[in-house]
Amino acid sequence: MATPPELPGLRYTRLLGSGGFSDVYLYEQDLPRRLVAVKVLASEDLSDASQAAFVAEANLMAQLSAHPYIVTIYNAAVAADGRPYFVMEYCSGPSLAEQYKRAPIGVADALRTGVRVTSAVATAHAAGILHRDIKPANVLTNNYGWPALTDFGISSAVDIELPVNTTTRDAMNAAGAATGTGTIGMSIPWSPPEMFDDHPQPDVRSDVFSLAATLYTLLVGHTPFEVPGKPNGTVDLIGRIERGTITPITRTDIPRSLVAILHKGMAASADDRFATAVDFARALQRVEMELSYAPTAIDVPNLTILERVHDAETADAGDATRIRGVATIHAQPAAPLPPVAGPQGADPTVIRRMPSVQPHADVSPWSENPEHTVVRPRAQGEPEPEPAAAPRRRLWPIVAGAASVLVIGSVVAAAVVFAPTGTDARPTPTASSDIITLGVPTPAAVAVTPSTDGSQVTFEWENPEPQDGDRFIWNRSDGPNEGAKTPTEHGLTTIEGVDSNTQVCVEVVIVRTSGKLSTEPLEMCSK
Repeated sequence: MATPPELPGLRYTRLLGSGGFSDVYLYEQDLPRRLVAVKVLASEDLSDASQAAFVAEANLMAQLSAHPYIVTIYNAAVAADGRPYFVMEYCSGPSLAEQYKRAPIGVADALRTGVRVTSAVATAHAAGILHRDIKPANVLTNNYGWPALTDFGISSAVDIELPVNTTTRDAMNAAGAATGTGTIGMSIPWSPPEMFDDHPQPDVRSDVFSLAATLYTLLVGHTPFEVPGKPNGTVDLIGRIERGTITPITRTDIPRSLVAILHKGMAASADDRFATAVDFARALQRVEMELSYAPTAIDVPNLTILERVHDAETADAGDATRIRGVATIHAQPAAPLPPVAGPQGADPTVIRRMPSVQPHADVSPWSENPEHTVVRPRAQGEPEPEPAAAPRRRLWPIVAGAASVLVIGSVVAAAVVFAPTGTDARPTPTASSDIITLGVPTPAAVAVTPSTDGSQVTFEWENPEPQDGDRFIWNRSDGPNEGAKTPTEHGLTTIEGVDSNTQVCVEVVIVRTSGKLSTEPLEMCSK
């Protein structure tokens, strides 16, 4: 380990980690009093080129430090011994690499983390920066369990041509067989195939590939092109990456829709991937809605964004992309509300942008859902319930706000806030009212029709009080065969491949464009 430098106003505590070109130390800052991480360029690598790259990384991180899911840089300077350094936020929690190596991460946590990290990457892209080294080890967590993207050391501008690779694949295999990290300044297991070309030309879709590969790793516990029990050296991994041979996911609690999203994100051809990081985040939000989780907000920079997004994936949702301000002040944490276990609207897309003005200090800085304010999200270490088999006749969740209810005598006054007219049909939150969704009827059963051979059953229902934009969500509900919640505009579904001697049941609710849904589901059974 290199000797930590003497730095003004900072007291050395311990080594946090070492890389190929720098060391990271923990220091205690005198004023303001706090722990900080200090990245110091290694003394043996003080060439003009390495110093320029080090300064460039500091400048890149300074551009992006306002984002809640990117490590904040405080200042940069040159130590008395000539080594450049920069002081940044100390993230005390484990990196995502440490977490997935302990155990695969739950679906709910992985989705929430995926959307947040993707919003950080989208912010870098909006600033014209490709990260080029997204992987679990480069996503830290802070005291509140928030992910924090770091290590922009090999980042590049979106529109520049990268240098030619001069390293052979045999050399990469010899250098990186043990760790999967080659000698061309990137992490092989999470890298897209275009990075292995002699003249690599990555774009934002290359970072999307690495995001999908990282999310796969969190869920499965190993990298997406690693085959347990077989050779997994660098050349082996590169061959599978170029062929698009993703190792199948065997976890039974991961919905097929999420598996399809990960496969699209890691498509061998960049043209087959999501076009932008925001598109990838929106796809993850839709899975959250499918599983009845509140969609995690996408935090994006203060850019000009169309209020309504017209694309094939959201046009039939009948709702607009909403843009909400995100404060940059740090308020005292409030007790977080439980996640809303129901769709928050026909289109789950929730995008926040970072304003250029500071709000008043009494404004809550982090708004996770348009229905209520959450100052601090659930810490990463707290358990998040996975979707469980639902009881046969359950009440569907009621969306409630996080504000206080005024009690006068024995009368409790709870305000119902209705969505405004216009392109955004979301309810508008108030500072002193609960938001309660009531009044959506239960679907009415029409018919249950088994096929002649008993191999399939058709269920038909109707909306007794239809309104414009109404949709249905149905799922199979017969014990262990309970399936994912599936949105549809039609009052009809057919279950195939059933045993004629087995009872088949479905549950159905109505979803309004405002996000309200039936308080009581309709249950229909074949026997």
